[in-house]
Amino acid sequence: MRISYKIAGAAGLAAMLATTACTTDPNTGQRTISKAAIGGIGGALGGYLLGDLVGGKRDRTEKIVGAGIGAVAGAGIGAYMDAQERKLREQTAGSGVDVIRDGDNLLLRMPSGITFGYDSATVQPQFQPTLDEVGSVLAQYPKTYIDVLGHTDSDGADAYNQGLSERRAQSVASYLSSRGVQSARIGTRGYGETQPIASNLTEEGKAANRRVEIKIAPVTEADLRT
Repeated sequence: MRISYKIAGAAGLAAMLATTACTTDPNTGQRTISKAAIGGIGGALGGYLLGDLVGGKRDRTEKIVGAGIGAVAGAGIGAYMDAQERKLREQTAGSGVDVIRDGDNLLLRMPSGITFGYDSATVQPQFQPTLDEVGSVLAQYPKTYIDVLGHTDSDGADAYNQGLSERRAQSVASYLSSRGVQSARIGTRGYGETQPIASNLTEEGKAANRRVEIKIAPVTEADLRT
């Protein structure tokens, strides 16, 4: 029932966005929704409909088991993620990276302005020390799944934005692997412009939407039994 309420709420938000962001063609009188607004609707809905691991938990768990990585016992999950969260906050303090806790999951949000140059999927040299620290912490806490997720703003062609988001996610994933994080733990996905966290109608909003996120979820004993 709770999920139904959330989806209904997201649908209501989408309807509001659609109503307030329409534009009217002065020649034909036809009303359409701007591209930026469509991105906002996608984010409003997608945040509730997504949530599983990239590739699905079963497939990812098989890779984890094959790599000989263990799991966290049920009673110890909270403490394990608490310790990892503290360490990540310490190592990223002042870097511009946000560490967000969501239940037993963690999300690292990295604005592309500090991570990548314009129109580039190469990690900037000045950000590499921070990503080194993130990789070190992730390697110290191996009993987690890691999803690296790329996002863009709504400027430019949809297909180009999709490709750029995928390249940036893969770039961060490859960097983490080179710093000792087992690749069996890592999945990547690019969302292009479909998952905004702010309005694409302002420069500040666009800057917020250009980002790479690292989702960290515990590998539990229950996962290994499924």
